[in-house]
Amino acid sequence: MTRPHYRRVSDASTKTYDECVARPKRLTEDQRLLWKAYRDLFQGLTSALQDQLHRDTALSGSEYSVLTALSHTPDGVLRARELGAELGWDRSRLSHLVRRMEKRGLVTREECSEDARGSMVRLTDDGMATVEEAAPEHSEAIRRYFFNPLSKEQLETLAEVVDRLLDNLERNKK
Repeated sequence: MTRPHYRRVSDASTKTYDECVARPKRLTEDQRLLWKAYRDLFQGLTSALQDQLHRDTALSGSEYSVLTALSHTPDGVLRARELGAELGWDRSRLSHLVRRMEKRGLVTREECSEDARGSMVRLTDDGMATVEEAAPEHSEAIRRYFFNPLSKEQLETLAEVVDRLLDNLERNKK
């Protein structure tokens, strides 16, 4: 692929875009290995925790995320848009999952009294019982795979690193 030629202001010579603009560099070997280790850790933890949920509760990780988010709200209800934002999901993904969960009696959808275009997602009694049943074993799995292998000092350092990375993500979104 050829790139258009642009004139450099400094010497008005004809150069390609790549010659005028510094291209980002590839990761160093240490950075690449650390990034791969993080990616492997994230995928491994996600897989282990989803396997535990499915084995012990027949819930998917996504279903458990919805139930947990709703169980931590007053009255077990959230506006669908807020639930999607909390979970980092788009409207379509949330809508399809809520429909399936509704068929299983775990949640209900209601009209939003403040906005006729919006909807509310409410945790049912069965949904609350399901999350209450699942939470202790799932919490233990999280401790076993994530918290227990680390010392108190390592957890404090990890909390600082995670906070810094989340702050950086937030700053760079703007």
